[in-house]
Amino acid sequence: MKARVRIDRDYRIGEVDRRLFGSFIEHLGRAVYGGIYEPGHPFAEGRGFRRDVLDLVRELKVPVVRYPGGNFVSSFDWEDSVGPVESRPRRLDLAWRTTEPNTFGLNEFMAWAKEAGTEVMMAVNLGTRGIDAARNLVEYCNHPGGTRWSDLRRSHGVADPHGIRLWCLGNEMDGPWQVGQKSAAEYGILARETAKAMRLVDPGLELVACGSSFQGMPTFPAWEATVLDLCYETVDYLSLHSYYGNRSDNIGEFLGASVGMDSFIKSVVATCDHVKAAKRSKKSMMLSFDEWNVWFHTDSEDRHRDPWTVAPSLLEDVYTFEDALVVGCLIIALLKNADRVKIACLAQLVNVIAPIMTETGAAAWRQTIFYPFLHASLYGRGVSLDLRVESGSYASAKYGEIPWLEAAAVFSGSGTAAAVADGAADLPGGELTIFAVNRSPTEAMDLEASIGGYGPLRVLESIEYAHPDLKAVNTAANPDRVIPRHVGGTGGGAAGYGAVGSGGARVEGKRLSVRLSPLSWNVIRLQTAKDVRTGGDTL
Repeated sequence: MKARVRIDRDYRIGEVDRRLFGSFIEHLGRAVYGGIYEPGHPFAEGRGFRRDVLDLVRELKVPVVRYPGGNFVSSFDWEDSVGPVESRPRRLDLAWRTTEPNTFGLNEFMAWAKEAGTEVMMAVNLGTRGIDAARNLVEYCNHPGGTRWSDLRRSHGVADPHGIRLWCLGNEMDGPWQVGQKSAAEYGILARETAKAMRLVDPGLELVACGSSFQGMPTFPAWEATVLDLCYETVDYLSLHSYYGNRSDNIGEFLGASVGMDSFIKSVVATCDHVKAAKRSKKSMMLSFDEWNVWFHTDSEDRHRDPWTVAPSLLEDVYTFEDALVVGCLIIALLKNADRVKIACLAQLVNVIAPIMTETGAAAWRQTIFYPFLHASLYGRGVSLDLRVESGSYASAKYGEIPWLEAAAVFSGSGTAAAVADGAADLPGGELTIFAVNRSPTEAMDLEASIGGYGPLRVLESIEYAHPDLKAVNTAANPDRVIPRHVGGTGGGAAGYGAVGSGGARVEGKRLSVRLSPLSWNVIRLQTAKDVRTGGDTL
């Protein structure tokens, strides 16, 4: 099987916002208790934060984490989660029918986020609460002092404001499962007025309004149009949520999930731009895809849990290699829409539909989906390029024609925001990274890429992630059963990867050639020299 790709410096989609590689921690199952926080565990530090989990989160370089929900936030009283731990009330969490002890709360999470090297995307309760609770929470978190709520924070031992910039205005407010479900008009007005009040407390906030809970909702996309009609000029982002599964055990259709994600994004963009035109606005609405992942493995068992326990095992999907391939395809779909999707959160981070898993008494380990997310977070920051792809395709009842090749490319040079943020503004050239998935279950793919606009190219590294068993998983007992391997280049041999193989990508002049194994995720990193068109190395 053959495929061709044309890559050129001038074919650009847009700058990849670093927050595209965010994640999510909700007070759900063992995400918090037994996940990021477990006092008494052999790997816990003095505050109860698990050091092994922190190490893996830092490895992923997660730039932002959404908190505390999710469905949980729609009946959450934030005041319960601050102050002396012994004085905090235990509450019934109506979202997941568990008991929330509130022994880990807002200030603990902010301290954990600082240790993890990540920013926080805070959600406010617009289900059972509203404007008053939201403005008070902003004052508690962000005002320096001298007022009721900022002084309360200081009395809790936090002298400096948290300075949280990014906020979600509720969660999935059109969902009948949501406590405080609202119509589009009800929510649009509430979001507008809440945004107004929050910005009066702190004008520098970035605010995310709720889109439909998922594309299959009967409210989609009329919900988006009505909500934005009411709050377009007072918010900065509109949220999208989507999860994907393989309940019919059809690998071809499952791998087409990224085609569905791309269509979903473009539908929301079209709706946003329609509202922009109707309002004669100069602002383009950006998107926050703040819940996405594979989620289906635990559907049946999660229906039979005893209610009102503390931190039960919920949504603990054990991910297979085929799930990792789909996650890779979904990441590529996000990169291909980087001009409008500026924030994305893999849901979630630890234990709950997560790349990181823990067990009491054992070290945390990386699930199969950890690796594509890691590669994208490390090498997907820069400018997303608009590829010209020639590939065969196959038919899918759900998604239509699905190309055998799913691919994206990102360039990071000294003139890109990603390079400047990473302290690499003095690079002599830049780095071009190609992410590619061969969807064929039986045939290797000979991929040829013609690359224009850059000086001489050199293969830094070629990574292949493949496995003969699509259902293979990593476990605490065998955490390295499914791992990537270096197959060429000068950057191979990193710890935690398979042995360096032979072959991999090859460059001759401006042409790259590489053989992609059947059902494989591939990362090809190229060093670029000075830009031959301008003498510089920027886009």
